Amino acid sequence: MITVSASEFAKNFGHYREMVQAESVAVTSHNRVTGYFISRKEFDDFERLKARATKSYEVQDLPAEAIQALSRSAMDSSHDALNALLRD
Repeated sequence: MITVSASEFAKNFGHYREMVQAESVAVTSHNRVTGYFISRKEFDDFERLKARATKSYEVQDLPAEAIQALSRSAMDSSHDALNALLRD
């Protein structure tokens, strides 16, 4: 990955627009990465992965239907040996 300052990126945008087809570009401001310039293919891949990702919640933010589903769930009997270990 190439790292360039925001001013360098802005001055030479055309150059980085071509370069990003082969390698991503990290853009910095005051020596801190503030964004990334990626190719269309990488962006499409990212969007596809993001769409497939499961949503996670903190316990206090669980939707009511998820809490109800969890309260109705039961452990499969094939795990009874593990449950016994917890009781001992």
